[in-house]
Amino acid sequence: MGEMLTTLTERGQVSMPSSLRREMGLRPGQPLLWKRVSDREVRVTVPGRGQVGSMRGFIKKFHRLAMPSTTAEWLKLLREGEGR
Repeated sequence: MGEMLTTLTERGQVSMPSSLRREMGLRPGQPLLWKRVSDREVRVTVPGRGQVGSMRGFIKKFHRLAMPSTTAEWLKLLREGEGR
C-alpha cells in the first residue's frame, strides 16, 4: 500500500480514500478510534476487530447458558472452549 494524501477541512474533517475503505470493508457511520502516537503522527484503528472481535463467536454461547459466578467456573468454561 502506498502513501495517500488527504486534506483537513475547516471543520476538522478528513476524507478517507475510497480504495482504503473498500479494502478494509468500512461503511458509513462506522466508528474509528484515533490515537496520538507522537507530535506528528496519529494511528487510526477500527474498534472491535482483532482479539476482542475474534472472541464473539465463543462468547455468544453465554447467552444460552447461566453465567458462571466464580473465577473457577469461568476458567473451566474457557478451558472447555479452548479444546474445540
